[in-house]
Amino acid sequence: MNLDLEQLKKDHKTSYFALEYERLLSEEKKVNEMVASDESLRDLAEEEIQNIKFQKEAIERQIEEMIKSEKEDEEFPNEIVLEVRAGAGGDEASLFAWELAHMYERFAEDKKWSWKILHESTSSADGYKEASFEVRGKDVYKLLRYETGVHRVQRVPSTEKNGRIHTSTASVAILPLRVKTKIIINPSDLDIEYSRSGGAGGQNVNKVETAVRLIHKPTGIDVRCTTERNQLGNREKAMMILSAKLQMMEDEREASKYSENRKNQIGTADRSEKIRTYNFPQDRVTDHRIRQSWSNIPGIMEGNISKMIEALASGQVGEAEED
Repeated sequence: MNLDLEQLKKDHKTSYFALEYERLLSEEKKVNEMVASDESLRDLAEEEIQNIKFQKEAIERQIEEMIKSEKEDEEFPNEIVLEVRAGAGGDEASLFAWELAHMYERFAEDKKWSWKILHESTSSADGYKEASFEVRGKDVYKLLRYETGVHRVQRVPSTEKNGRIHTSTASVAILPLRVKTKIIINPSDLDIEYSRSGGAGGQNVNKVETAVRLIHKPTGIDVRCTTERNQLGNREKAMMILSAKLQMMEDEREASKYSENRKNQIGTADRSEKIRTYNFPQDRVTDHRIRQSWSNIPGIMEGNISKMIEALASGQVGEAEED
């Protein structure tokens, strides 16, 4: 294994191993020089050379594992922003958006992930017009990456007097928060607004303008963050979310170029794709990408979605299924 020691020394995770490897190389050089000057010492030096070799191989394995783990963390980060947004259907759509958020929150609790509200906008029916949440934990993006898209609900609303089934929609977006990003945001492209955070949080929340709203002028993307206790923290978090949104737009553009080649793959970027229908009268949830259905909607809406998540992780897409 060829190690770039100078590069490894710049990373605090690998700097110790790089320095230790350098020390072993120096020891190895001294032993070889000693043997070169006096061949009679070769037998005595052989054991030391083998010991150095074993130590070098152990360090190489550790560095290789760390680099592999870092690459996996970059591809599947353990921090995401989960967004829900009401679609067609008025108050019923907003209630469904709230139920989807509740479903994912309960699933997160089961996985021992952290769940934090970043922003929420409620409707007159106490549903969500839109809301965003920070979710952190092991494999969070790996497991939830296929949830992006339009979710459809079919049921009789509580306000429906004639027993008619209504169809409403809500969209979900899963935004991975990566440490390294290719997205470059020009400060001149941003409008930044500050305001007081609402809700509980003590005197600081009421008196100081800690809430941040970023508007990316070229795309019109609007990001709000109120969860951190200070303005700087909210601004940094909002910038991370904006980068993730811009990256998603770029991914969608790239995916659309190869849509024909993606027919047998589960997409993770198209927010306009109808991915799942929740049919309450028939107690059936259908994922249209893998043409599989599950019963027990009450349990599913309480976060029992592991079977769906597992099926998506291993499934292949067939032709879209319509109700």
